[in-house]
Amino acid sequence: MNAIINKSKISNHLSISRMPFRIFSAVTALLLLVLLPSCYSSTAVKGIPVEDLVMAQDQRVLKKKITKEDKEVLALMSQVRSNKVFIENSEGVPEYRIGPLDVLEITSHVGDKAETATLTVNNQGRISYSFIDNLDVRDMTPNQLAEVLIQKLSAFIKKPRIDVVVKEFTSKGAIALGEIAGLRSSTSGRSNNGRITLTGKTTLVDLIALSGGYTLDADIKQTKLVREGKSYIINLYDILEKGDANQNVIIDDGDVVDIPLMPAVHERLYIMGEVNSPGIYSVKNAVDLLGAIVLAGNVTSLAKETNTIIVRGYSSPENAPLVMMADVKALLRNADVRQNITLEEGDLIYVPRMVIGDVNEWISNNSALLSFIFYPKTFQDTYFTKNYLHINSK
Repeated sequence: MNAIINKSKISNHLSISRMPFRIFSAVTALLLLVLLPSCYSSTAVKGIPVEDLVMAQDQRVLKKKITKEDKEVLALMSQVRSNKVFIENSEGVPEYRIGPLDVLEITSHVGDKAETATLTVNNQGRISYSFIDNLDVRDMTPNQLAEVLIQKLSAFIKKPRIDVVVKEFTSKGAIALGEIAGLRSSTSGRSNNGRITLTGKTTLVDLIALSGGYTLDADIKQTKLVREGKSYIINLYDILEKGDANQNVIIDDGDVVDIPLMPAVHERLYIMGEVNSPGIYSVKNAVDLLGAIVLAGNVTSLAKETNTIIVRGYSSPENAPLVMMADVKALLRNADVRQNITLEEGDLIYVPRMVIGDVNEWISNNSALLSFIFYPKTFQDTYFTKNYLHINSK
Protein backbone atom coordinates (compact mmCIF):
# COMPACT_ATOMS: atom_id res chain seq x y z
CA MET A 1 0.00 0.00 0.00
CA ASN A 2 1.36 3.42 -0.91
CA ALA A 3 -1.07 5.78 0.69
CA ILE A 4 1.76 7.70 2.32
CA ILE A 5 1.48 11.47 1.95
CA ASN A 6 4.42 12.72 -0.10
CA LYS A 7 5.39 16.29 -0.89
CA SER A 8 8.04 15.54 -3.52
CA LYS A 9 5.67 13.90 -6.02
CA ILE A 10 2.43 15.77 -6.51
CA SER A 11 -0.11 14.13 -8.70
CA ASN A 12 -3.23 15.65 -7.24
CA HIS A 13 -4.14 18.82 -5.39
CA LEU A 14 -7.10 18.76 -3.04
CA SER A 15 -8.40 22.21 -2.21
CA ILE A 16 -9.26 22.62 1.45
CA SER A 17 -9.66 26.37 1.43
CA ARG A 18 -13.18 26.09 2.85
CA MET A 19 -12.22 23.72 5.63
CA PRO A 20 -10.26 24.96 8.71
CA PHE A 21 -6.85 23.34 8.98
CA ARG A 22 -7.43 21.99 12.50
CA ILE A 23 -10.58 20.17 11.43
CA PHE A 24 -8.89 18.77 8.35
CA SER A 25 -5.87 17.69 10.39
CA ALA A 26 -8.09 15.81 12.82
CA VAL A 27 -9.87 14.07 9.93
CA THR A 28 -6.49 13.22 8.37
CA ALA A 29 -5.26 11.67 11.61
CA LEU A 30 -8.40 9.54 11.94
CA LEU A 31 -8.03 8.34 8.34
CA LEU A 32 -4.42 7.41 8.98
CA LEU A 33 -5.38 5.45 12.09
CA VAL A 34 -7.99 3.53 10.10
CA LEU A 35 -5.80 2.86 7.08
CA LEU A 36 -2.48 2.03 8.73
CA PRO A 37 -3.35 -1.41 10.18
CA SER A 38 -3.86 -2.78 6.65
CA CYS A 39 -0.20 -2.04 5.88
CA TYR A 40 1.16 -4.60 8.32
CA SER A 41 2.14 -8.19 7.73
CA SER A 42 1.48 -11.09 10.11
CA THR A 43 5.06 -11.76 11.20
CA ALA A 44 6.35 -11.36 14.74
CA VAL A 45 7.23 -7.96 16.12
CA LYS A 46 10.96 -7.22 16.32
CA GLY A 47 10.70 -4.55 18.98
CA ILE A 48 11.97 -4.74 22.56
CA PRO A 49 9.72 -6.89 24.77
CA VAL A 50 8.91 -4.97 27.90
CA GLU A 51 10.05 -7.78 30.18
CA ASP A 52 13.55 -7.22 28.74
CA LEU A 53 13.34 -3.46 29.04
CA VAL A 54 15.39 -3.33 32.24
CA MET A 55 18.37 -4.54 30.23
CA ALA A 56 17.81 -2.06 27.41
CA GLN A 57 20.11 0.95 27.67
CA ASP A 58 19.18 2.73 24.44
CA GLN A 59 16.15 4.58 25.75
CA ARG A 60 15.88 7.88 23.91
CA VAL A 61 13.86 9.80 26.45
CA LEU A 62 12.65 13.34 25.89
CA LYS A 63 14.29 14.73 28.99
CA LYS A 64 17.81 14.81 30.26
CA LYS A 65 18.03 12.84 33.48
CA ILE A 66 19.82 14.02 36.60
CA THR A 67 22.69 11.60 37.13
CA LYS A 68 23.81 10.33 40.50
CA GLU A 69 27.10 12.17 40.10
CA ASP A 70 25.32 15.45 39.34
CA LYS A 71 23.08 14.97 42.37
CA GLU A 72 26.15 14.66 44.55
CA VAL A 73 27.69 17.79 43.04
CA LEU A 74 24.43 19.72 43.42
CA ALA A 75 24.19 18.66 47.06
CA LEU A 76 27.67 20.09 47.68
CA MET A 77 26.70 23.30 45.87
CA SER A 78 23.70 23.67 48.17
CA GLN A 79 25.84 23.42 51.31
CA VAL A 80 28.73 25.80 50.58
CA ARG A 81 29.64 28.28 53.30
CA SER A 82 31.47 30.63 50.97
CA ASN A 83 31.90 31.45 47.29
CA LYS A 84 32.78 34.52 45.21
CA VAL A 85 29.71 36.35 46.56
CA PHE A 86 29.77 35.75 50.32
CA ILE A 87 31.56 34.12 53.22
CA GLU A 88 30.14 32.97 56.55
CA ASN A 89 31.71 34.52 59.63
CA SER A 90 32.61 32.69 62.83
CA GLU A 91 28.98 32.88 63.95
CA GLY A 92 27.70 31.33 60.72
CA VAL A 93 26.27 34.60 59.39
CA PRO A 94 26.83 35.12 55.63
CA GLU A 95 28.58 38.38 54.73
CA TYR A 96 28.92 39.94 51.28
CA ARG A 97 32.33 40.11 49.59
CA ILE A 98 33.15 43.59 48.29
CA GLY A 99 34.13 43.94 44.64
CA PRO A 100 34.87 46.53 41.91
CA LEU A 101 32.22 49.25 41.36
CA ASP A 102 30.40 48.52 44.62
CA VAL A 103 29.43 51.70 46.45
CA LEU A 104 30.47 51.83 50.10
CA GLU A 105 29.30 54.01 52.95
CA ILE A 106 32.01 54.49 55.58
CA THR A 107 31.08 56.16 58.85
CA SER A 108 33.66 57.48 61.33
CA HIS A 109 32.51 58.10 64.91
CA VAL A 110 34.21 60.80 67.00
CA GLY A 111 32.49 61.17 70.34
CA ASP A 112 28.80 61.62 69.66
CA LYS A 113 29.44 62.88 66.14
CA ALA A 114 29.49 60.79 62.99
CA GLU A 115 30.91 61.63 59.60
CA THR A 116 29.88 59.54 56.60
CA ALA A 117 31.71 59.24 53.30
CA THR A 118 30.41 57.50 50.21
CA LEU A 119 33.05 55.82 48.06
CA THR A 120 32.96 53.75 44.88
CA VAL A 121 35.39 50.86 44.61
CA ASN A 122 37.42 51.40 41.44
CA ASN A 123 37.95 48.87 38.65
CA GLN A 124 41.06 47.55 40.39
CA GLY A 125 39.12 46.93 43.59
CA ARG A 126 40.77 49.79 45.52
CA ILE A 127 39.58 52.74 47.59
CA SER A 128 41.19 55.79 49.21
CA TYR A 129 39.81 56.97 52.55
CA SER A 130 41.08 59.56 54.99
CA PHE A 131 44.85 59.02 55.40
CA ILE A 132 44.79 55.73 53.51
CA ASP A 133 45.40 55.54 49.76
CA ASN A 134 44.83 52.72 47.26
CA LEU A 135 43.64 50.14 49.73
CA ASP A 136 42.77 46.84 48.04
CA VAL A 137 39.33 45.85 49.38
CA ARG A 138 38.48 43.01 46.97
CA ASP A 139 36.81 40.01 48.63
CA MET A 140 36.72 41.75 52.03
CA THR A 141 33.44 41.78 53.92
CA PRO A 142 32.23 45.14 55.31
CA ASN A 143 33.22 44.04 58.83
CA GLN A 144 36.66 42.94 57.67
CA LEU A 145 37.18 46.27 55.88
CA ALA A 146 36.12 48.17 59.02
CA GLU A 147 38.72 46.26 61.07
CA VAL A 148 41.45 47.00 58.50
CA LEU A 149 40.56 50.70 58.47
CA ILE A 150 40.59 50.85 62.28
CA GLN A 151 44.00 49.22 62.36
CA LYS A 152 45.51 51.56 59.76
CA LEU A 153 43.86 54.73 61.10
CA SER A 154 45.15 53.96 64.60
CA ALA A 155 48.50 55.40 63.49
CA PHE A 156 46.79 58.78 62.95
CA ILE A 157 43.68 58.77 65.18
CA LYS A 158 43.31 57.66 68.80
CA LYS A 159 40.88 54.75 69.09
CA PRO A 160 39.03 55.23 65.77
CA ARG A 161 35.55 53.77 65.39
CA ILE A 162 34.54 52.81 61.87
CA ASP A 163 31.39 51.28 60.37
CA VAL A 164 31.18 50.06 56.76
CA VAL A 165 28.07 49.13 54.83
CA VAL A 166 27.52 48.43 51.15
CA LYS A 167 25.19 51.09 49.79
CA GLU A 168 24.98 49.78 46.23
CA PHE A 169 25.74 46.20 45.12
CA THR A 170 27.20 46.08 41.64
CA SER A 171 30.11 43.69 41.34
CA LYS A 172 28.34 40.33 41.63
CA GLY A 173 25.51 38.97 39.50
CA ALA A 174 23.83 35.98 37.87
CA ILE A 175 21.71 35.59 34.74
CA ALA A 176 18.15 34.22 34.70
CA LEU A 177 16.90 33.22 31.24
CA GLY A 178 14.03 31.39 29.59
CA GLU A 179 10.53 31.27 31.03
CA ILE A 180 11.13 33.97 33.62
CA ALA A 181 8.17 36.22 34.40
CA GLY A 182 10.38 39.29 34.67
CA LEU A 183 11.57 38.74 31.10
CA ARG A 184 8.06 38.27 29.74
CA SER A 185 6.48 41.37 31.28
CA SER A 186 7.59 44.96 30.66
CA THR A 187 5.50 46.11 33.64
CA SER A 188 7.23 43.96 36.23
CA GLY A 189 9.30 46.88 37.51
CA ARG A 190 12.46 44.79 37.16
CA SER A 191 15.27 44.85 34.68
CA ASN A 192 14.38 42.81 31.64
CA ASN A 193 17.94 41.90 30.63
CA GLY A 194 17.96 38.83 32.87
CA ARG A 195 20.82 39.96 35.11
CA ILE A 196 20.13 39.72 38.82
CA THR A 197 22.49 41.55 41.18
CA LEU A 198 23.66 39.36 44.05
CA THR A 199 23.77 41.00 47.46
CA GLY A 200 24.82 38.02 49.54
CA LYS A 201 24.03 34.35 50.02
CA THR A 202 21.40 33.58 47.36
CA THR A 203 19.80 30.22 46.63
CA LEU A 204 18.33 29.09 43.32
CA VAL A 205 14.81 29.68 44.64
CA ASP A 206 15.87 33.15 45.84
CA LEU A 207 17.22 33.99 42.39
CA ILE A 208 14.03 32.93 40.62
CA ALA A 209 11.95 34.93 43.09
CA LEU A 210 14.15 38.00 42.53
CA SER A 211 13.69 37.61 38.77
CA GLY A 212 9.90 37.65 39.10
CA GLY A 213 9.20 33.92 39.25
CA TYR A 214 8.59 31.54 36.36
CA THR A 215 5.78 31.55 33.79
CA LEU A 216 2.94 29.07 33.43
CA ASP A 217 4.68 27.59 30.37
CA ALA A 218 7.93 26.88 32.24
CA ASP A 219 9.28 23.34 32.38
CA ILE A 220 10.62 23.70 35.91
CA LYS A 221 11.60 20.03 36.10
CA GLN A 222 14.30 20.74 33.53
CA THR A 223 15.83 23.90 35.01
CA LYS A 224 19.41 24.28 33.81
CA LEU A 225 22.30 25.75 35.80
CA VAL A 226 25.43 26.71 33.86
CA ARG A 227 28.54 27.28 35.96
CA GLU A 228 32.06 27.68 34.64
CA GLY A 229 31.22 25.99 31.35
CA LYS A 230 29.40 22.99 32.82
CA SER A 231 25.63 22.42 32.80
CA TYR A 232 23.50 20.79 35.48
CA ILE A 233 19.83 19.82 35.28
CA ILE A 234 17.83 20.71 38.40
CA ASN A 235 14.28 19.63 39.18
CA LEU A 236 12.83 22.83 40.61
CA TYR A 237 9.52 21.03 41.18
CA ASP A 238 11.18 18.72 43.71
CA ILE A 239 12.60 21.71 45.55
CA LEU A 240 9.29 23.55 45.75
CA GLU A 241 6.90 20.63 46.25
CA LYS A 242 9.03 18.02 47.99
CA GLY A 243 11.43 20.25 49.89
CA ASP A 244 14.53 18.75 48.29
CA ALA A 245 17.10 21.19 49.68
CA ASN A 246 19.96 19.26 48.08
CA GLN A 247 19.03 20.70 44.68
CA ASN A 248 18.53 24.26 45.94
CA VAL A 249 22.07 25.30 45.07
CA ILE A 250 23.75 28.47 46.32
CA ILE A 251 24.18 30.82 43.37
CA ASP A 252 27.68 32.04 42.57
CA ASP A 253 28.86 35.09 40.63
CA GLY A 254 28.54 34.46 36.88
CA ASP A 255 26.00 31.61 37.14
CA VAL A 256 23.36 31.27 34.42
CA VAL A 257 19.95 29.75 35.21
CA ASP A 258 17.76 28.80 32.25
CA ILE A 259 14.17 27.57 32.63
CA PRO A 260 13.05 26.07 29.29
CA LEU A 261 9.66 26.23 27.67
CA MET A 262 7.42 23.28 28.42
CA PRO A 263 7.49 20.98 25.35
CA ALA A 264 4.27 20.16 23.53
CA VAL A 265 4.36 16.57 24.78
CA HIS A 266 4.94 17.54 28.41
CA GLU A 267 2.91 15.41 30.79
CA ARG A 268 0.87 13.94 27.93
CA LEU A 269 0.18 10.43 26.70
CA TYR A 270 -1.11 9.56 23.26
CA ILE A 271 -3.37 6.47 23.37
CA MET A 272 -4.49 5.40 19.91
CA GLY A 273 -5.57 2.48 17.77
CA GLU A 274 -8.05 -0.15 18.85
CA VAL A 275 -9.17 1.37 22.14
CA ASN A 276 -12.67 2.61 22.86
CA SER A 277 -11.65 6.20 23.61
CA PRO A 278 -8.45 7.13 21.75
CA GLY A 279 -7.01 10.53 22.52
CA ILE A 280 -4.50 12.60 24.48
CA TYR A 281 -4.38 12.09 28.23
CA SER A 282 -2.40 13.36 31.20
CA VAL A 283 0.38 11.05 32.33
CA LYS A 284 -0.69 11.82 35.91
CA ASN A 285 -3.86 9.84 35.27
CA ALA A 286 -2.06 6.81 33.84
CA VAL A 287 1.38 6.13 35.22
CA ASP A 288 1.62 2.68 33.64
CA LEU A 289 0.34 0.76 30.61
CA LEU A 290 -2.57 -0.81 32.46
CA GLY A 291 -3.70 2.60 33.65
CA ALA A 292 -3.51 3.93 30.08
CA ILE A 293 -5.63 1.10 28.68
CA VAL A 294 -8.24 1.58 31.40
CA LEU A 295 -8.19 5.35 30.85
CA ALA A 296 -8.89 4.83 27.15
CA GLY A 297 -11.91 2.61 27.85
CA ASN A 298 -10.18 -0.76 27.32
CA VAL A 299 -9.35 -2.36 23.96
CA THR A 300 -11.93 -3.08 21.27
CA SER A 301 -12.95 -6.53 20.02
CA LEU A 302 -10.76 -6.01 16.93
CA ALA A 303 -7.61 -5.30 18.89
CA LYS A 304 -4.46 -7.39 18.58
CA GLU A 305 -3.53 -6.55 22.16
CA THR A 306 -0.63 -9.00 22.12
CA ASN A 307 1.10 -6.58 19.76
CA THR A 308 0.57 -3.35 21.68
CA ILE A 309 3.48 -1.00 21.07
CA ILE A 310 4.86 1.97 22.99
CA VAL A 311 6.79 4.64 21.09
CA ARG A 312 9.14 6.68 23.28
CA GLY A 313 11.61 9.47 22.61
CA TYR A 314 10.39 10.65 19.21
CA SER A 315 12.71 13.66 19.53
CA SER A 316 12.54 14.60 15.85
CA PRO A 317 11.33 13.13 12.55
CA GLU A 318 14.96 12.30 11.66
CA ASN A 319 15.80 10.36 14.85
CA ALA A 320 14.63 6.80 15.44
CA PRO A 321 12.63 6.44 18.67
CA LEU A 322 12.60 3.53 21.08
CA VAL A 323 9.76 1.15 20.14
CA MET A 324 8.65 -1.39 22.75
CA MET A 325 6.15 -4.22 22.55
CA ALA A 326 3.80 -5.26 25.34
CA ASP A 327 1.34 -8.14 25.54
CA VAL A 328 -1.73 -6.43 26.98
CA LYS A 329 -3.67 -9.69 26.68
CA ALA A 330 -1.25 -11.39 29.07
CA LEU A 331 -1.42 -8.36 31.33
CA LEU A 332 -5.22 -8.29 31.51
CA ARG A 333 -5.99 -12.00 31.51
CA ASN A 334 -2.94 -13.60 33.12
CA ALA A 335 -1.85 -10.73 35.41
CA ASP A 336 1.62 -10.72 33.80
CA VAL A 337 2.92 -7.61 35.56
CA ARG A 338 6.10 -7.69 33.47
CA GLN A 339 4.03 -6.23 30.65
CA ASN A 340 2.88 -3.28 32.78
CA ILE A 341 5.57 -0.84 31.73
CA THR A 342 5.85 2.48 33.55
CA LEU A 343 4.99 5.28 31.15
CA GLU A 344 6.83 8.52 30.58
CA GLU A 345 5.76 11.92 29.31
CA GLY A 346 5.23 11.92 25.56
CA ASP A 347 4.78 8.15 25.19
CA LEU A 348 2.54 6.95 22.35
CA ILE A 349 0.56 3.77 23.10
CA TYR A 350 -0.80 2.11 19.96
CA VAL A 351 -3.06 -0.97 19.96
CA PRO A 352 -3.12 -2.37 16.40
CA ARG A 353 -5.93 -4.12 14.56
CA MET A 354 -3.54 -6.53 12.86
CA VAL A 355 -0.23 -8.09 13.90
CA ILE A 356 2.60 -5.66 13.18
CA GLY A 357 5.55 -6.78 11.13
CA ASP A 358 8.99 -5.21 11.25
CA VAL A 359 9.11 -2.30 13.68
CA ASN A 360 11.52 -0.31 11.50
CA GLU A 361 9.06 -0.63 8.64
CA TRP A 362 6.25 0.41 10.98
CA ILE A 363 8.13 3.57 11.93
CA SER A 364 8.89 4.31 8.28
CA ASN A 365 5.27 3.79 7.23
CA ASN A 366 4.00 5.90 10.11
CA SER A 367 6.47 8.77 9.93
CA ALA A 368 3.75 11.11 8.69
CA LEU A 369 1.45 10.13 11.55
CA LEU A 370 4.17 10.48 14.17
CA SER A 371 5.17 13.87 12.78
CA PHE A 372 1.53 14.93 12.85
CA ILE A 373 1.19 13.93 16.51
CA PHE A 374 4.49 15.20 17.88
CA TYR A 375 5.39 17.98 15.44
CA PRO A 376 2.19 19.38 13.87
CA LYS A 377 3.96 22.52 12.60
CA THR A 378 6.60 20.43 10.81
CA PHE A 379 3.83 18.23 9.40
CA GLN A 380 2.00 21.29 8.08
CA ASP A 381 5.14 22.79 6.52
CA THR A 382 6.06 19.47 4.88
CA TYR A 383 2.74 18.36 3.48
CA PHE A 384 0.83 21.58 2.94
CA THR A 385 1.31 24.67 0.80
CA LYS A 386 -1.13 27.35 1.84
CA ASN A 387 -4.54 25.64 1.47
CA TYR A 388 -3.42 22.64 -0.60
CA LEU A 389 -2.55 19.14 0.52
CA HIS A 390 0.03 17.23 -1.55
CA ILE A 391 -0.83 13.56 -2.12
CA ASN A 392 1.04 10.93 -4.07
CA SER A 393 -1.73 8.64 -5.32
CA LYS A 394 0.63 6.09 -6.83
